Amino acid sequence: MKEIRPINWTGSRLELLDQTRLPHEQVTVNISDYRVAAAAITDMRVRGAPAIGVTAAYAMVLAAAEFGSLRQAGSQIAAARPTAVNLGWAVRRMLRVAEAEPDPEAEARRIQAEDEEINRRIGEHGRVLMPQDGEGVLTHCNTGALATSAFGTALGVIRAGWEKGGRFRVYNTETRPWLQGARLTSWEFQQLGIPATLIADSAAGMMMLNGDISCVITGADRIAANGDTANKIGTYALSVLAHENGIPFYIAAPTSTVDLSVTDGSGIKIEERPQHEVTAYGGMPVAPSGTVAYNPAFDVTPNRYITAIVTEAAVCRPPFDDSLRRAVDAA
Repeated sequence: MKEIRPINWTGSRLELLDQTRLPHEQVTVNISDYRVAAAAITDMRVRGAPAIGVTAAYAMVLAAAEFGSLRQAGSQIAAARPTAVNLGWAVRRMLRVAEAEPDPEAEARRIQAEDEEINRRIGEHGRVLMPQDGEGVLTHCNTGALATSAFGTALGVIRAGWEKGGRFRVYNTETRPWLQGARLTSWEFQQLGIPATLIADSAAGMMMLNGDISCVITGADRIAANGDTANKIGTYALSVLAHENGIPFYIAAPTSTVDLSVTDGSGIKIEERPQHEVTAYGGMPVAPSGTVAYNPAFDVTPNRYITAIVTEAAVCRPPFDDSLRRAVDAA
């Protein structure tokens, strides 16, 4: 299948595939300033927890070249988006290395290479959970190569199932308000040659009730120690619908997304984005002038609605307090 690599380091600058321009244009953004890299994270030119982490690592390399000291820049980069734990994880890892090595570039390259390897292991662990041929799997938002350094997490599990000969049906939500599912996931499935059907977010319940969907798999931006999972807004609703219809609900994420310092989902900070992302799209208003909008970027799915969490170390099942800790220790 065609490999998609949205992040490239040239040795002196960072190249990002601008995800706000897909699927109509494939535009590469050239970045040589860590502040611009942080802005690219905030503005969602790059998004997805693993991809944010890799971008943050290279942003730290750019900061080191400018200052020689990383701590002030690290705080600015880590604040670009608060919910994705991989962002702070990558910054902290780069800070630790910088204390011992004058050139942090090698560590950033390791983070990028490790991410792809981890994603492929997630795919291998998770593919056995995919439905039988002719049955359907639903995914939400974008969790493919665009959200990582390569291969993907939840979408990577679907890909791994297809690469091993599975011919289950694939559905993906549009994922308002940024339409990551419609714009990015549909584009990725086309690039991979995997037939997929796009559905409106609000159609998922009807399709589960009608038997079109046999399981749901999504990614994660932060997983608490007890398994409560923050992910793209709408994930919680899908988990409740899956539970009501007796359908397995899976999370796929690297162990770097597990935050054992957070006991449960109540401790996860949820990013709230600007109102205009809901009231307008592509610069065109979709609501009357003066409309007030609420725009949380994520929600938290309680662990009781999660069947399993697929990591690179293992498929973790309840009780997640134990299985997630073992997976983190193993990784």
